[in-house]
Amino acid sequence: MKTFLNSNIGKLRLLAILEGVSLLILVFVSVPLKRIYGVTTLSSILGPVHGILFLLFVMNTISVGTELNWKLKQTTWKILLACIIPFGTFYIDSKILKPLHKKIGQ
Repeated sequence: MKTFLNSNIGKLRLLAILEGVSLLILVFVSVPLKRIYGVTTLSSILGPVHGILFLLFVMNTISVGTELNWKLKQTTWKILLACIIPFGTFYIDSKILKPLHKKIGQ
């Protein structure tokens, strides 16, 4: 956990994981509970939490992209697109963010 919090790219990786998990829980647990059984409690709690994580992920992606001079068409758009696709943030973390985190050595 310390490796995630020591750098901006690490924080972005942590946000990617949290945002991805919150999206999966929202889509595969909360929405079915709401639609099938009428249970709205989880949706009313998790919806705003996911929204905040999504916004933090987008803002941090832009911040890290600016800091590391990512090219918009090469890297930044892929990472931003990943946050709206289920499992996308996990894929981007393993293919782009984790290798970059190791390369930077943080």
